[in-house]
Amino acid sequence: MLLFCFIGPLFYHTNQFLSDIAISNLPPGKLHPLGTDHYGFDILGRLMLGGQNSLELAFAVAVASSIVGMIWGGISAYLGGWVDSVMSRILDVGIAIPAIFLFVFLASVFRPDKLLIILVLTAIFWMMPARLVRGETLSLRTREFVAAARLSGNGPVRILITHIFRNVLGTLAVSATLQATQAILILATLNFFGFGLPPPNPSWGGMLSGGINYLYAGYWWQIFPAALVITTIVVALSIAGDGLQDSVDVRLQGRGR
Repeated sequence: MLLFCFIGPLFYHTNQFLSDIAISNLPPGKLHPLGTDHYGFDILGRLMLGGQNSLELAFAVAVASSIVGMIWGGISAYLGGWVDSVMSRILDVGIAIPAIFLFVFLASVFRPDKLLIILVLTAIFWMMPARLVRGETLSLRTREFVAAARLSGNGPVRILITHIFRNVLGTLAVSATLQATQAILILATLNFFGFGLPPPNPSWGGMLSGGINYLYAGYWWQIFPAALVITTIVVALSIAGDGLQDSVDVRLQGRGR
């Protein structure tokens, strides 16, 4: 999928920024293997460019939310006491807030762009990695090597970075694949709320949102290719997450945990 989205446009050249109504809604054929949409854009080329935007957003959200969650969860569990109580309650409140209200509000107030979408999704997704890292840190902070580092005069920041965060990266990598999967699905949903990338920037979710209006007219090629690539990347990321989970479990068993 990465080769298709990022290398494919180097060999399959299409214009995805200037519409051509004269060739709109063409079925798959020799000139356009997957047909054209209602604006006259070549769907195969649009899948490639839309995949670039969708994958860049998904991976950016996964990395950003994992970093924020790691810092929040690590600090909360390592310091413990009233700090952990306050930070945990904030986490619980954040998880309880329905994201759909945030999407509807932002769609009515702001003009979305890549940065805003990344910030909004990160603000929603960081809480699950934070809870995961908090649980891992509660276990790690009682281990002998952490106690030895503390007795050696290492401060909380050094212990967190060197001993805690280093040991949760494997588990966090598994979580990041799930975050990326959820981000792709959420990005597809956001277009129905009007909070997707504005035209002419293509995205897989935008193609689904636009193509579904023409499905009953028999233009199946405007929705099924986008649905297929979304399904493919979600399955691929899920398999990658399972593989990472297996490798992390083996590593942890080898350490006697």
